Amino acid sequence: MSYVDEVIETIIEQNPGEAEFHQALREVMETIRVVVEENEEEYRKNALLERLANPERQIKFRVPWVDDNGQVQVNTGYRVQFNSAIGPYKGGLRFHPSVNIGIIKFLGFEQIFKNSLTGLPIGGGKGGSNFDPKGKSDREVMAFCQSFMTELYRHIGADTDVPAGDIGVGAREVGFLFGQYKRLSNSYEGVLTGKGLTFGGSLARTEATGYGLLYFTNAMLKANDIDIAGKTIAVSGAGNVAIYAIEKAQQLGGKPVTCSDSTGWIYDPEGIDVALLKEVKEVKRERLTAYAEARESAEYHEGKGVWTVKCDIALPCATQNELLLEDAKTLVANGVLAVAEGANMPTTIEATEYLQENNVLFAPGKASNAGGVATSALEMAQNSQRLSWTFEEVDLKLKNIMENIFANVAAAASEYDMDKNYVAGANIAGFKKVVEAMNAQGIV
Repeated sequence: MSYVDEVIETIIEQNPGEAEFHQALREVMETIRVVVEENEEEYRKNALLERLANPERQIKFRVPWVDDNGQVQVNTGYRVQFNSAIGPYKGGLRFHPSVNIGIIKFLGFEQIFKNSLTGLPIGGGKGGSNFDPKGKSDREVMAFCQSFMTELYRHIGADTDVPAGDIGVGAREVGFLFGQYKRLSNSYEGVLTGKGLTFGGSLARTEATGYGLLYFTNAMLKANDIDIAGKTIAVSGAGNVAIYAIEKAQQLGGKPVTCSDSTGWIYDPEGIDVALLKEVKEVKRERLTAYAEARESAEYHEGKGVWTVKCDIALPCATQNELLLEDAKTLVANGVLAVAEGANMPTTIEATEYLQENNVLFAPGKASNAGGVATSALEMAQNSQRLSWTFEEVDLKLKNIMENIFANVAAAASEYDMDKNYVAGANIAGFKKVVEAMNAQGIV
């Protein structure tokens, strides 16, 4: 049995019931196989893949808090500090009922390679809780965040581990978390990113993942002689990533016609009205039914169905495993040219392989949605320097980072005779940098 296969088998056996982590592990290991085979004896001797696939530290803790009825509630909190070879752990916090250790480990493992690809000095980590902020009052969210940080604060720091937001953790939650960290640590430092602009946040951070997705996608399309202008774009999701992907796609001349939330989806053949979408989702925090009621051209549909719309480009920006094999078949049948991931691992392995087999350009999330964490690292830099850059400065740095990521991904794929296999290119490029740093630092 090859070293790669041995490691996959061993890690899955040691981490039972963690389906999402197993999926991410297989996807990465299969695509870096060509690199491992070149160095198999050395890597095996140093147990390099085992060290890569096992977190340096994983923390699980209870989070007790009191709701508005005076009832004590108890949730579970997690922080997985996966790899610090190239910098302090960096990765978001996710508050959602679906959160478990397997999902946090999948996200943290992916984060290692995503952060490596940015070219910035940040390692991989992730955290969160099965707490659901939806339907909770501001006081309840504050009570939960303060309790969560009361345990987490002892494990993080500006040069140790810098969390950020993710699903369920926006500006409100980051503010409460930062306030409690500052109170407990007696230290004002850049320990969280995604902060408000009045206390160390960065301009363009809200837009970063969505904008970055389009900068990467546009670079990929240009490299394949495709012009984004005039192309019909299907987008899933209606959070930060989706909203600002839609906004940037329109600025580049594309025509996004869909978005979705947890209950249904919108098809707007005239193109999504970004101002209305922001009003519905960011200001009023309503369902997409409110968008359809306010816009005559829009159709609202219950359930799932975004990928049934005929489009040139598909941007899955909602959550993991939302684009299945049947969806991929529908997209191919409808003539899709490119799929670029805005969420973390939104496309199943089977769907990814089908798209690639049918010559659809495919951008994996660890490369195409790295704009968020890249701008978080830029926020860390501003905090360290006690500076605040303009929106234009941050946006230009983001654009350059995303275009460089595409160039490195494409070059890595070509080096191993896998032209246009950007999944393999992203994993190989991210892996090689991390491995070089790990080897330089000894067996730690």
